[in-house]
Amino acid sequence: MYGAFFGSAFQTRLAYRSQVWALLLYGLVTVFAKIAVWMSLYAQVGTGTVSGISLPEMTTYAIFAGVVFNWDYTRFIRTFGRQIKSGDVAVFLLKPARYPVMLLAGECGNFAFELLTVQLPVTIIAGLVYGITPPASPFAGAMAIVFWGLGFIILFLLSAIAAILAFWLLTVFSLEWTLMALMAIFAGGTLPLWFFPTGAADIIRLLPFSFVGYQPMAVYLGKLDFAATLTTVGTGMGWVVVLTGCFVLLWSRAQTRIVVHGG
Repeated sequence: MYGAFFGSAFQTRLAYRSQVWALLLYGLVTVFAKIAVWMSLYAQVGTGTVSGISLPEMTTYAIFAGVVFNWDYTRFIRTFGRQIKSGDVAVFLLKPARYPVMLLAGECGNFAFELLTVQLPVTIIAGLVYGITPPASPFAGAMAIVFWGLGFIILFLLSAIAAILAFWLLTVFSLEWTLMALMAIFAGGTLPLWFFPTGAADIIRLLPFSFVGYQPMAVYLGKLDFAATLTTVGTGMGWVVVLTGCFVLLWSRAQTRIVVHGG
């Protein structure tokens, strides 16, 4: 059943092929601009490394982190908000499927489409132009994939929690921009946590946002040893449990607030 929602979302995106070219151009411009900024900053500093991070490592960070940060994760919030305002959420609740899982399946379809048609080509092109630093070790490469999976789940749960709050606020505009701001600061979207003040960075690393962008790249580049990697994975799984619990609690409360007017 949920596979059908995945396939429907994927095929729907295929209908807007001109949008693919626009997203591809946007992704290339964004990644190239970030790399140009870092190349300029490293040239101004005049040293091979800054805070223990070399320019090739920062280039790799900009390329791979773009796979996450260029994904339109706020689409889920907007979709949820429209269905609340239109009352369609009541119709979906009557279907023989769990509404949150149905939305997750649809969002996985959107993510798979963007990954194959936009993010993968952007990564390949940017990698051919600037080069990509390989993972620090086979273990680091494998764990980076695990971290990216955790990051996707955490990002979906954060988006879902923000969307559910629309039952009380009746709008998602402020929620969407708030989540985008938190991601830009705490997930390493604007500035990697390596360059934050030590005390602030230590706290931010423990927050769920860091697992979306920073932590996968930290393990990929070998900035976490074996013990720290396993500890961080445990922390990420703990956040998945906590956020899932918050989501379930909010969802059970939100269903009692559904009011649909009209026919």
